[in-house]
Amino acid sequence: MTKAALFALTLFAMPHAAAAQQVDCANPQTQIDMTQCASNDYQAADDRLNAAYGVAIDYMASIDADLPAAEQGAKAALRDGQRAWITFRDATCTAEGYAVHGGTMEGMVILMCNTRLTLARAEDLEALKPYN
Repeated sequence: MTKAALFALTLFAMPHAAAAQQVDCANPQTQIDMTQCASNDYQAADDRLNAAYGVAIDYMASIDADLPAAEQGAKAALRDGQRAWITFRDATCTAEGYAVHGGTMEGMVILMCNTRLTLARAEDLEALKPYN
C-alpha cells in the first residue's frame, strides 16, 4: 500500500469510537461520514474473513493430521495463499484508489475495494468443504 493510501486510511478510517457511533450510515452527510461508513463495512468484512480463515486453517490442519509427515502441507499452502491474497488485495485496492488519487474520496474508494475483495475471499474460505 502506498504511503498516501495508508495516510488516507489512517486519517479517515480511524476516528474516535464516539464519532463512529454518531455517523448515520443510512444517510451520511459528509465525505468523512461516508469514509467512516466504508471503514465500518470493511471492519465487518474483515471480521468475517478472520472467522472464515480460522475455520479453514483448522480444516487444513485436520487434513495434515491424517497424512504422513512427508505429505503434509495443506495448512502451509492455505497460509501462503492467504498471504499472497493479502498482497494482491492491497495492491489492487491501491490501484483502484488512483482513480481519485489525492482527493478526499481516495480513502473511501480503497476501503470499498477492500470490503468487496475481503467479502469475496471470506466466501471462498467458507466454501472449503471436505470432499470425502
